[in-house]
Amino acid sequence: RLAPLPELVPYEQPVIAAQEVNYVGEPMAVVIAESLALAEDALEAIELEVEPLPAIVDCREGRLAIKYTASKGDALAVRAAYSRRERLAVHRHTAVCMEPRGLLARWDGARTKLIVSGAAKVPFSTRRMLAKNMDLPEECIDMLEPDVGGGFGVRGEFYPEDFLIPFAARRLGRPVKWTEDRRENLMASNHSREMQAELEILCERDGRVVALRGQVWVDVGAYFRANGTIPPRNVAQFLSGPYRVPNIHVESYAHLTNKTPIGTYRGPGRFEADFFRERLFDMAARDLGIDAVEFRRRNLPRPDELPYPLATVRPPEKHEELDTGDYAAALQRCLTEFGWQEKAKLNGKLIDGRYHGSAVACFIEGGAAGPRENARIELDDEGGATVYVGSANVGQGLETVCAQIAAEALGLPIEKIRVLHGSTTLLKEGFGAFHSRSVVMGGSAILDAARKLRETGARSAEGTFAGHKHTYAYGAAATHVAVDPRTGHVQVLEYLMVEDLGRVINPLTATGQAIGAVVQGLGGTLLEHLQYDEQGQFLTASLADYLLPGADDFPNIRAIITGNSPSPNNPLGAKGGGEGGIVPVAGVVANAVAAALAPLNVEPRELPLSPPRVWELIQERRSSR
Repeated sequence: RLAPLPELVPYEQPVIAAQEVNYVGEPMAVVIAESLALAEDALEAIELEVEPLPAIVDCREGRLAIKYTASKGDALAVRAAYSRRERLAVHRHTAVCMEPRGLLARWDGARTKLIVSGAAKVPFSTRRMLAKNMDLPEECIDMLEPDVGGGFGVRGEFYPEDFLIPFAARRLGRPVKWTEDRRENLMASNHSREMQAELEILCERDGRVVALRGQVWVDVGAYFRANGTIPPRNVAQFLSGPYRVPNIHVESYAHLTNKTPIGTYRGPGRFEADFFRERLFDMAARDLGIDAVEFRRRNLPRPDELPYPLATVRPPEKHEELDTGDYAAALQRCLTEFGWQEKAKLNGKLIDGRYHGSAVACFIEGGAAGPRENARIELDDEGGATVYVGSANVGQGLETVCAQIAAEALGLPIEKIRVLHGSTTLLKEGFGAFHSRSVVMGGSAILDAARKLRETGARSAEGTFAGHKHTYAYGAAATHVAVDPRTGHVQVLEYLMVEDLGRVINPLTATGQAIGAVVQGLGGTLLEHLQYDEQGQFLTASLADYLLPGADDFPNIRAIITGNSPSPNNPLGAKGGGEGGIVPVAGVVANAVAAALAPLNVEPRELPLSPPRVWELIQERRSSR
């Protein structure tokens, strides 16, 4: 969307299948009726002749669309005292928002105006693509953002329905409404995460990591959607995470299959990278006879070593660097609050029929994507102010945080601030909510508008913040699990994360974001799995088959949010903080399961860690004795 690649144009998704149907869930026809019942009856009038073709469900057998390479130093030439190469895999799952997608489109021919309600996350970008496809000037389209029941990356896409519903409204001259049901949601909205990796870690005998290298194969589904480029890029660039790794070479191959196209899901590519890396770190530490915590501590950069460069990824070429932080201090805070010394003594112990294990992981959260964000502040006659911001709201507490920033900048009580956002009728340009950017980018634009008001004494002022340097929140997570060897069930007894956001605007919303992200990560690690059979038929089209965590599944989650290391990359000093909670979950839980099952020599290398899979791992080890 922000950096299109011409080489991916041949793999873009058509709005309606033409010569081939490439995945279950691809739109093939549009039925419009006065009611849902009539529309369903009308389906019987459609006759389709579809000839079956062999399905590709293993991404290594699919067509290679693009290769991303992340490199730093000379990893291919490195030799070290110790090395270990592993095959690891993350399964396909997705964000399951409480509210599925929906649109209401209305064409006003007298005004040459198309009004679309239901925009989310990136309304200005959606308007731009819709205008291009409908051959309309952008100013002829209004995208209205309602309250939205969750985003998490899934809503930041331009789907076929985003064109088809407005197109139908214009063609018919009547309002057209569409609401996705849960079956359609699971089948057609973006999937994510599915990757296979062959990676090698190289260390000195003292545990210092000197290189990471290898390959990752990413199943992007049947087409490349706008956000499908992000996971394969991120998994390569962020494989090193928060650690000091001087040599990196990772090739990430994006292959097409006959599955629903992928997109972003909270922590895209970083969730997967952390699972791969943290598993390798624990294996290496054990092989070298080094405590797992000490192994990590030896590889964390010191504050005086920051900014620290990450690997450069291409195409297009992108350089990133960790900005500020005391990574070792965050790790120590996590260990202390978790009670690590006592819990680690239980590793591998069989207590009341279950094996216990604990593990720790470190992580970073890249946030605050550019290129810019805009805001406008208008003062009223009652001593209040209305703030218009180009960021969008998907339930992350945007209004509260923006009101706090404006109130402090203007010297007004927060109850005197009203925040309006998201819709294209409010500002000339906006960029929306993605990549944990709303506070940093939108908040900084509000600061700029407030500064202009103070300097000019005007009643209204527009503000902009432009920046291409990302922020890097950082932290550590620890968990204690119990594994029942009779069933393979993994119970998370306790989970703690510590994350430093540079500057914390609202501790309550930041903590809520962190805990919610952890729960999503636990669901993806232990339960959720989008599955296909060998013919490419979709098998998990309901919540009876796609298992989500319930409200009582993970009661003992804590998040400690700090603001000790402000970022120099924006005037607030804040760092993006909406995704960090999910990033380390798979790695730390898998390592805790490995610690618990160490007496059985079980090494989880593939997600999900569902009861059947863990039970199978246990049986495999027992039968090999």
